[in-house]
Amino acid sequence: MVCLGCVAQSTSPDLSKKIERQVRSYYKIPPEVHLVVGAPSANAELPNYESVLVTIDNGGKKQDLTFLVSKDRASMMRVIKFDLNKDPFAETMSKIDISGRPTRGAKASKVVVVNFDDFECPFCARMHQTLFPQIFKEYGDRVTFIYKDYPLVEIHPWAKRAAVDANCLAAQNNDAYWDFADYIHANQHDVSNEKTPEARADALDRLTMLQGQKHNVDVVKLQSCIKAQDESAVKASMKEAEGIGVEATPTLFINGQKIDGAVPISEVRAALDQALKDANLPVPDHATVAAAPNSK
Repeated sequence: MVCLGCVAQSTSPDLSKKIERQVRSYYKIPPEVHLVVGAPSANAELPNYESVLVTIDNGGKKQDLTFLVSKDRASMMRVIKFDLNKDPFAETMSKIDISGRPTRGAKASKVVVVNFDDFECPFCARMHQTLFPQIFKEYGDRVTFIYKDYPLVEIHPWAKRAAVDANCLAAQNNDAYWDFADYIHANQHDVSNEKTPEARADALDRLTMLQGQKHNVDVVKLQSCIKAQDESAVKASMKEAEGIGVEATPTLFINGQKIDGAVPISEVRAALDQALKDANLPVPDHATVAAAPNSK
């Protein structure tokens, strides 16, 4: 009997075993994690190689890796292809919604710093102290600074309420938002030292009202916003952050370039300088700026 048709090519047991051993060794995959080696398929760009898909299945959490295996079965490699017609940093920035967010620094600059922040996070406090005042003093006339919310609710129980309260201020007054951010990041203990969740919420609301009164906002409107505790904007910011790979705080994006953690001030300066050069904007003369220690 003759079968007429297209039959999928299968991987020989020997080749499959060789591929699996190489992948396990290189990526340090333990024995209990299941690997599935797919059938070779033609590769149009490299005719002397065939593509092989390897699926790493860790208890239902799957990851696919594509390898190239030479037709003589003597070598295997993994090639990552980049589309040079696309700017990955610009693509990341296009996924961050900064409309309506409070800003600090230059208005509508070509260089934008977006910080995904958590008001209860001690490392965020360190980053905030790095950005303000030192970085701001050097770059504030040519860079736009924006904060977005990413409260780590599992470990920081009052962070989400702080974000909601801060946004209540932002809805009425830009400077009130930033004064609140400055105060909370410098005085997290004022809230954390309260003994109950209710007392911590009251402390946050009280600090929010004080900032509102200082900046002559509509107090009735501010009270109503605080009482409502509408978390929709905060949740939307959290979802957006996860979509661009934010996993912890602080996470900065400088024109789309990601910086994780409370890094030294020199690293922030380097990224800002490069972004300014890319945008054909002048870089600050650091020699004229008094040396400042890294944030502690």
